[in-house]
Amino acid sequence: MGDNINLNNLPPGFRFYPSDEELVVHFLHRKAALLPCHPDVIPDLHLYPYDPWDLDGKAMGEGKKWYFYSRRTQSRITGSGYWQSIGVEEPIYSSDGQIKVGLKKYSDFYIGEPWEGVKTNWIMHEYRVLSPNSTSKSSSSQRRNSKIDYSKWVICRVYERDEDDDDGAELSCLDEVYLSLDDLDEISLPN
Repeated sequence: MGDNINLNNLPPGFRFYPSDEELVVHFLHRKAALLPCHPDVIPDLHLYPYDPWDLDGKAMGEGKKWYFYSRRTQSRITGSGYWQSIGVEEPIYSSDGQIKVGLKKYSDFYIGEPWEGVKTNWIMHEYRVLSPNSTSKSSSSQRRNSKIDYSKWVICRVYERDEDDDDGAELSCLDEVYLSLDDLDEISLPN
């Protein structure tokens, strides 16, 4: 684990499975506001010198997922490849669904030279906090005067998608039952 993690003080059976909202509100917002976070288990890590398979032992690992704080940067190039964003940022809402608390961006890891690499199964979710003044017209001037700069920090969740993952193409039992009902039209029943 990272240098600033003290796992010895965690309770027995501790599991780290935070929701998107918990990552943004409990961890990232507190980090950006320079407030303490208990338990302090997510390390600071500059992502881009590391390939995703090198995160074990450097980031907070739970199962096959790694979590860490990083500074936002334009460079997404690592030693063996690069992270490429896929799609637009997805809003993250409070549990009551009323307040947008952050944004989530998805990226895939490619091995090779930038923009010519081979896609891997490594995925990154990058979470960022919305500035409280992000909707006002004078947000840039307010941000300069504020001690808290929410735009600098992100939390990253990195994991490797399983080879046998079909991106959700597997049917549930209920789907299979409904699809089999469509086949009843083709079956003639005895009179």
